[in-house]
Amino acid sequence: MKRKISKIAKDTNLFLLNFLSKQKKTELIKPMKYGLFPGGKKIRSKLIVDIGKIFKIKYQKLIQIGAAVECIHAYSLIHDDLPCMDNDFLRRGKLSTHKKYGESTAILAGNSLLTIAFEILSQNNFKLDDKIKIKLVKLISKCSGHSGIAGGQHSDLIFERKKIPLKKIVEMQIKKTGKLFSYCCMAPVIISKKNNHLKKFDKIGSDIGLLFQITDDLIDYDGKTKKAGKKTKKDLKKGKATLISLLGKRNTIKYGHKLKLTIFKRLNVFGKKADDLKDTVDYIMERNK
Repeated sequence: MKRKISKIAKDTNLFLLNFLSKQKKTELIKPMKYGLFPGGKKIRSKLIVDIGKIFKIKYQKLIQIGAAVECIHAYSLIHDDLPCMDNDFLRRGKLSTHKKYGESTAILAGNSLLTIAFEILSQNNFKLDDKIKIKLVKLISKCSGHSGIAGGQHSDLIFERKKIPLKKIVEMQIKKTGKLFSYCCMAPVIISKKNNHLKKFDKIGSDIGLLFQITDDLIDYDGKTKKAGKKTKKDLKKGKATLISLLGKRNTIKYGHKLKLTIFKRLNVFGKKADDLKDTVDYIMERNK
């Protein structure tokens, strides 16, 4: 499993390095690269490849989509770490982008990574029908904006130190984390033109994203800063609305296991073709151990 993830991470980073090397040299390129690389484990890119395998999509096309997603993810993390947001000084084992380059530069670097994602998906050398490209760009825009990442982050902030019901917490976490995972799961389906599977993989992606957020919250709850690569035990201090704060650790773990079973049940129709995707879901669940 780790070998597969490492290969996808390497290929995604190579694509991004090559793409950025052809960009006009500006003062923002350096902080953009700082926030983008090394870029974590590339779980989102791995999901894209896993689902692309089910629908027999060419690997390099999947890597290009993964590169766009990683730019969106990096932008969201840069902004998430800002003092006006979660005020985190450590990310992926190094100083947050705003701590390294200053707040204004971090904001602009994040904005630039967001727009780079659209550029990657609309490239002439991306050998897809223009209508498919438009669908991919439109969907990633929705997943990143007020009905996705940005909206989820807003809810996360205004929910602090308030008693929030389960439904609202789940909705917030699906926006903040799950929507981009939904995109990862839907993009290969869009390319395949098997539109009858879109709703299924939208839901699968949301559930995987929610599961990812649960494990992330568990890491924050009782993980170590050095191992996590970021400061832990901060959700409780800030009064964050999480499933752990509402249900407790034990019941949150149970919730996660039920979610995994639901995901696997939806994937059973694809037989062995979904084995890699199931392995990735198991890997996500093991992150907090």
